[in-house]
Amino acid sequence: MRRRRSTGLPGREVVAFEGRSMGRLAAVILAAGKGTRMKSSIPKVLHPLAGRPMIHYPVELARRLGAERIVVVAGHGRDRLQEALRGEEITFVTQEPQLGTAHALGFAKGPLEDFEGQMLILCGDVPLLELETLRGLLAHHRRKRVPLTILVGILDNPTGYGRVIRDPRGHVLRVVEERDATRAQRRIREVNAGTYCAEPRFVFRAMERIGRDNAQGEFYLTDLVEILAPEGVATYRAGSPEEFMGINDRIDLAKAEEILQWRLRTRWMRDGVTLRDPGSVYLDLDVEIGRDTWLGPQVLLRGRTIIGACCEIGAGCIIEESVLEDGVVVRPCCVISGSRVASGATIGPFAHIRPGSDIGPEARVGNFVEVKKSTIGRGSKASHLTYLGDTEVGRGVNIGAGTITCNYDGFAKHRTVIEDEVFVGSDTQLVAPVRIGKGALVGAGSVITEDVPPEALAVARARQVNIPGKGRLRSRRRKK
Repeated sequence: MRRRRSTGLPGREVVAFEGRSMGRLAAVILAAGKGTRMKSSIPKVLHPLAGRPMIHYPVELARRLGAERIVVVAGHGRDRLQEALRGEEITFVTQEPQLGTAHALGFAKGPLEDFEGQMLILCGDVPLLELETLRGLLAHHRRKRVPLTILVGILDNPTGYGRVIRDPRGHVLRVVEERDATRAQRRIREVNAGTYCAEPRFVFRAMERIGRDNAQGEFYLTDLVEILAPEGVATYRAGSPEEFMGINDRIDLAKAEEILQWRLRTRWMRDGVTLRDPGSVYLDLDVEIGRDTWLGPQVLLRGRTIIGACCEIGAGCIIEESVLEDGVVVRPCCVISGSRVASGATIGPFAHIRPGSDIGPEARVGNFVEVKKSTIGRGSKASHLTYLGDTEVGRGVNIGAGTITCNYDGFAKHRTVIEDEVFVGSDTQLVAPVRIGKGALVGAGSVITEDVPPEALAVARARQVNIPGKGRLRSRRRKK
């Protein structure tokens, strides 16, 4: 795997690399930066993009590429980083103090020194890389049989990026960081994208020669390029500049969010989903949407939300961590959280379905109705101005306007059970715990504090009293 050869420089001989194609892969994700420009108490790589922390994206890419080992180099906020990635088979190492990117990579040497295969080096704050780009980088590296391959890009405005310096024959000589570049070098448009594929043992040995004689006094990972250039450094071009955009502040974060959103919108529209105003719809990465579903303007679908086929989601709706089965209609300005809505049901407008609710097939939850931790049976209706909390509603039930299930007595929550085919009149309060039997009728304006037997009529309200002349007396006082 190695041989001696002369570099042509007096007194210098190097170990040249003779690569072998290997199928095994490890990944190192550099995530130790403090992210001071974010001005946040949250570690930079934990800021969310499309509903996932930024660090998720390089970890997921490594997984999809088949990485056997993933090493995350953490620093600031390591405990929070580990918590965010709990359940993942990841080795965490801590960079302390933080003296540059090469210094960070050095902490991965222990977990990977004996690894026989390729090592992918990713940045935790570069979340937009495409899977196909990294597949191409890995395949190109294996074909070239070199110790290091760098991902590069061409930018019209390369400010802030390290420039790739080549000799007249096109061979890579080194990468010069912006702060250390001459005026002529800064005019070079080919830049280092900050992602690498490497041979671990060879690279870790070469890192021992990296110094910190540069504008920032840090150990630059890019210095590896110059050290390994005599053995051959390959390059592979990224598909587009947006792929290697790093996140430094909240402006970058907003730009990355918009790019991810357009990727998600494009994916779902190509898969048969209609977005009435695509630019105003926001989707999280874990959302799933069935074909022939229609999303209105300003719809937000968050978390692990699943929308079935042939659904209609009206303007201004927010749906999170919920399942909507086929053919559900959600009219404008509804909020649905942590709930299930069965096939053919209709929600809204202006309805709030809170966590733990289960809306049955062909049920109707109308305008200004709030449902919390309740089940509503097939074909039942609560059409307007109602609160159902901790309630079990059977099939074919009609809940009149202004009905409230009084589930909280100031100390504990209690359940209300409304059996099949019950009719509840308007402006009724059901004081839990209480059960309304099958087929019962509750008169409007009642306050029900006791169970109602099946098929009974329950009326619980004060007797009406008419007092003659009282209205005329009030009118006289107003005139005075």
